[in-house]
Amino acid sequence: MSRTSKDSPINDKLDEKEAGFLDQTLRPSRWDEYIGQKNIKDNLHILLTAAKERKHCPEHVLFYGPPGLGKTTMAHLIAKETGAQIRVTSGPAILKVGDLASILTNLSQGDILFIDEIHRLNKAIEEVLYPAMESGTLDIIIGKGPSARTIQLDLPQFTLIAATTRIAMLSSPLRSRFSGGVFKLEFYSNDEISEIIKRSSKILGIKIDDEAVNEISIRSRFTPRTANYHLKRCRDYGQILKKDLTRDVVEKALEMLGVDTIGLTSADRDILKVIINKFGGGPVGLNTVAAALSEEQATVEEVYEPYLIQLGLLERTPRGRVATEKAFKHLEIKQEGRLI
Repeated sequence: MSRTSKDSPINDKLDEKEAGFLDQTLRPSRWDEYIGQKNIKDNLHILLTAAKERKHCPEHVLFYGPPGLGKTTMAHLIAKETGAQIRVTSGPAILKVGDLASILTNLSQGDILFIDEIHRLNKAIEEVLYPAMESGTLDIIIGKGPSARTIQLDLPQFTLIAATTRIAMLSSPLRSRFSGGVFKLEFYSNDEISEIIKRSSKILGIKIDDEAVNEISIRSRFTPRTANYHLKRCRDYGQILKKDLTRDVVEKALEMLGVDTIGLTSADRDILKVIINKFGGGPVGLNTVAAALSEEQATVEEVYEPYLIQLGLLERTPRGRVATEKAFKHLEIKQEGRLI
């Protein structure tokens, strides 16, 4: 793909390598660039500063929350703050005990091991991780049956940073071993999302006015990753039209993506329309909604419903899902004939 032309309103500030990995480029590289999550940042500052003064490795830390809120970014910032090397892996990538043993034995003194989606670790592998976290040892069983024997290897001091979107799936023994803290990342405010969009715009060399920033912000589901995705798609639209990003350009770009004025996608609206038009607004069971949409129950419950509930458009009741009055108004549907 050719690079941006000189007469385009999009400034071409990124080199080819950076342009190929925009998500990585947009991540904050310093704590003062990380917007939001003030309480977590304050706690981490104390944890890291105290460990540095004692010349110890920071204690193990767990981050949890919905995807796109900055868990991975925080792990990399901790590594930069401590000057440590970070080794990155994920729960699904560690298939056997030997895989974990290989990773742990290759760590150097003071390294940080980051495990993303740690809730997907195999339980047998999790058991091996306990002594590594607690006492810095690795217990390996060699052989089978009566001739089997255990070898204990000493590991260098390291810090485990883990991230998960499903903390309920973590066993209690594993959660309790994160002695440095278990931190929940919260959704961002519109003001914080606006600051993130302005920062990303500068990095990408995008000319965007305040009204356009606000328009992207209120449609970004309180999530930085979504905000950056919308910004990049609006940039593409503006580049093709040879226009700077104004509110009008942003509205048209997001309309093409099917994102409405409060951030609902076509899939979100379909869920509400099924509940309202086919079942009188509810209550209706999750399995029925999923069947009507030809979606899996887990997808409806975990991907779409949280944002609808957060906006007050949907309620979960003992009898099933109910579309609220706010949902009727947003979709401009009259409430006549609603089931009670």
